[in-house]
Amino acid sequence: MFSKATANFLRQIDPEGSLIHVSRVNDSKKLVPMALVVKRKRIWFWKSPKYHPTDGFTLNDLLQGDEVLSPDVSETEFLTYKGTFRDNLSGKVDSEAGYASVTLEGRASSKLQSCFGNLKKEELIVKKLLLDSSSRLVDMQNPLVQQLEKRADVLAVVKERILTTDSCSITQTKSEQCTFQGILGLLGMLGNSVKVKDSNNIEAESDVSVEIPSGTVIAYSVLELEIKKDGHYVICLQPGTIGGIEADSPESWPSHDSLDAVDGGCNGKMVSDKVALPNGSQEMDLSPLAELPQSPRWALFKRLQETLRNRTALSYMECLLEELCSGETLDIAKHEELSESQRRSLSVLLDSQDPARLNAAHLLVSAMEELPDQTLSLLSESCPDFLEAFDALMCRLQKSSDPLSIQCLPVPLQDKQAFQLAEQLFSSTNETLKRDSHKLWKETGTEAGVLPLVLSLSIQGLSLLCKGLK
Repeated sequence: MFSKATANFLRQIDPEGSLIHVSRVNDSKKLVPMALVVKRKRIWFWKSPKYHPTDGFTLNDLLQGDEVLSPDVSETEFLTYKGTFRDNLSGKVDSEAGYASVTLEGRASSKLQSCFGNLKKEELIVKKLLLDSSSRLVDMQNPLVQQLEKRADVLAVVKERILTTDSCSITQTKSEQCTFQGILGLLGMLGNSVKVKDSNNIEAESDVSVEIPSGTVIAYSVLELEIKKDGHYVICLQPGTIGGIEADSPESWPSHDSLDAVDGGCNGKMVSDKVALPNGSQEMDLSPLAELPQSPRWALFKRLQETLRNRTALSYMECLLEELCSGETLDIAKHEELSESQRRSLSVLLDSQDPARLNAAHLLVSAMEELPDQTLSLLSESCPDFLEAFDALMCRLQKSSDPLSIQCLPVPLQDKQAFQLAEQLFSSTNETLKRDSHKLWKETGTEAGVLPLVLSLSIQGLSLLCKGLK
């Protein structure tokens, strides 16, 4: 709840800035000026890195010598903030296979109110820090440095932080209703048919309010450190400068420029089933999604479409899937932030006991989470026939550097309304689908970035989930 509130706060006041939202109240006391934060890269290269506050370590603990650095900090009023966010979801799944049919219908609504009140900003005076630490060296035998060097993580120092000045509150109200009906036809040993009809209604409501004390950090920014093998270090002052710890065989970080070199990346090409990321760090393979049994595959497709209407829920699911793919154990029951729809989606994947399917699901959700709101809205309303046809069109456009014959347009997209939806999807990711009486082609805008890649992955993944389900 706290993490959702702080994430919403940044989405409103600093969507493209350098501030990082605080996900746990417990991290607040660790985020003092000059505190050390670990920057950890993500599984998929287009994802923003994660930041983990260390357990009370500051730059002082990293440097050789007994002289203590005393950070100079400026303090200013920031702003007053109060926000209310509402979500309403509904969905229905009908599935029939042989003697079994299942109907699952659900409705959910939630309201999150955040009242952070008057906020202030504390900012480290970097010039003073540079002067005071100019002759100091990093202790390369420090356990924290040695541990991070092995993982190729990056160390950063807290530059500024946003704090509450008064006690404030976060309130979340949730209401969920689920109706399950099942008819099971069982054949007896003598060939008799036995039918059992179940009907269950589940309703759940919750109203939770959390009081946040004065002085709680809700957002912060960092400056990364570039540390040499001999202990010399540089504070990265330029925006976008990437730090790190020099090693004998350094692992290069994929920069924004490196995306152009990725097959299916920013050059506008689409992706095939398997594409290698920079440095071969991770393979993008969505095919295991098609191997799910029909009923759970259809249920997962519908749940993901519902989740596309709620970016906060989509981001939360992406984080949980990343934990699972990293080998962490997840107890769904302990995550109260999960909606009933999300619980069912994750249960489908957990029950599969297949790491490849988990990785494929994480790749799909991670790609969708990167898409603009307009694209997510269009995908949430797209039917299976359209998704399969659109996926086929994207593959054909990928394989040909020349315009396609208009005859290559899949039949479902020959409908005027469906073709307009395809145009809208391309346009939402800074691409343009064009046609004349004979030819069909696509043009990619200079600002498209990674969007063509993640759109292609999203379409391909959703198409695999709903393939053959009419």
